[in-house]
Amino acid sequence: MSRIGRKTIKVPSGVKIKIEEDRLEVEGKLARLTSPVPKGIRFELKGDELTAHRESDNRPLPAYHGLARALAANAILGVSQGFSKELDIVGIGYKVDAKPKAVTFTLGYSHPIEFPLPPGITARVEKQARTIQNYVATLTISGADRQLVGQVAADIRALRRPDAYKGKGVRYAREFIRLKVGKKGA
Repeated sequence: MSRIGRKTIKVPSGVKIKIEEDRLEVEGKLARLTSPVPKGIRFELKGDELTAHRESDNRPLPAYHGLARALAANAILGVSQGFSKELDIVGIGYKVDAKPKAVTFTLGYSHPIEFPLPPGITARVEKQARTIQNYVATLTISGADRQLVGQVAADIRALRRPDAYKGKGVRYAREFIRLKVGKKGA
């Protein structure tokens, strides 16, 4: 019994949904997204509520039921409101500069890193009030596709993971880094 799969999805005004056999096409003010629909799962639109139904209770349909409903809900929320992730850049000499199609990082390597942004993803750099030592800036990644926003944020964080001794690097906003104790002097 999938509890998530049985929940109805409230469709906001201005969002158009086209239900097909193997996918769900969602169009809103921010973007147009498609969500896959596994075999054995079907969607039904009544008024402003979208419901997912499954053919039987045999495996793996209960798991797919919740998955299909969650993907559809993310697509509907993405085209109407969008998603965003914040990354903090921490370290002396580190810099970040956002352009329309790329983000340039200076992260202590011998060369600057040019990170190209995929279509549908935007980046914004701003300085916020943080209590982190050697804080440089906050990079906000935003877009309509939740999976793509999370993947881009993870790829950017992988450029320079937070150091365990000094805390320098690229970290998610509000991520707690437990610092290790360095060498003890005599």
